[in-house]
Amino acid sequence: MKTYKHLTFIILLLVMVSCGSNSGKRKNYFNIKTNAEKGNISVSETLKLSLENKKSYKIDSVVYKINGKRISDNFNLNDHKLGKHTIEALVYFNEDDTQAVTSSITILNNEPPKIFNYKIINEYPHDITSYTQGLEFHNGYLYESTGQKKESKLRKVDYKTGKVLKNIDLADAYFGEGLTILNDKIYQLTWQANTGFVYDVNSFKKINSFKYGKSKEGWGLAHNDTHIYKSDGTENIWLLNPETLVEEDKIQVYTNKGKIIGINEMEWVDGKIYANRYQKNGVAIINPKNGAVEAVIDFTPLKSKVTQHEKLDVLNGIAYNPDTKTIFVTGKRWDKLFEVDIIK
Repeated sequence: MKTYKHLTFIILLLVMVSCGSNSGKRKNYFNIKTNAEKGNISVSETLKLSLENKKSYKIDSVVYKINGKRISDNFNLNDHKLGKHTIEALVYFNEDDTQAVTSSITILNNEPPKIFNYKIINEYPHDITSYTQGLEFHNGYLYESTGQKKESKLRKVDYKTGKVLKNIDLADAYFGEGLTILNDKIYQLTWQANTGFVYDVNSFKKINSFKYGKSKEGWGLAHNDTHIYKSDGTENIWLLNPETLVEEDKIQVYTNKGKIIGINEMEWVDGKIYANRYQKNGVAIINPKNGAVEAVIDFTPLKSKVTQHEKLDVLNGIAYNPDTKTIFVTGKRWDKLFEVDIIK
């Protein structure tokens, strides 16, 4: 009798354990249905949402959200950020039950990028040894950040003569990346060290350092009056609070076909972000509100106009001079800095 009771107890225990192990694996009774074709939808369309009700349950109500923000089941995507986004449906059914289900969509731009041309206005000397990563004008002078370990530096340059007016070398362990200047401070990135530096623009004295957030790597920097924009080599551009340097938001760079990765050195020009792409000889003009690539400038011919040598690399470095209202571009280990006018 004791053996029987003992066996019964073991069986009951096993059943309870089995039930307990499956209790967290509740099946989805619903799926989100959209009008996105293969998950893609244009920013000019209206996103239409509905539910697949697998068990024909009585649905009391549904709350839809995109990236945590409540939306209607017919949501106009105009002015929405491009890229990949999470759709959530919180379903209330059978009077006292709920279930949350998610899906994802990719919002694309509604038109292809325009192709812009350029005209060379002037050519200036540039240090052929500089592996250019960041370029920006401030009070008439050109500031440059360069890369490669044991070669990385921060410079102030007379752009007309190429003369270096101020220079500091980074520690050998750091690979310098992009820079931007805001409120008399220079912000400089390093590549994979998860570290950026802040300097006084006049003395080049290092006054602070900061760590990255979700962006992981440092590539390019630009700014407007309210934010610092940071690229990380992916399609993401992060918006940093200039006081705390915390990543508060992001945009994803997309065309009408898909994402554009390798966003590198950047410059804020007339309300748009002009961005180099890694290993490409062009510049993308990006809408900072939604991440759309509105136009592309092909600078490929410029590389043939500089001294050809073994270490010559691609176009990188773009700066807007507010005094001349023109754009300056160069490349990694190029011996020329080109002043250009963009032809739309």
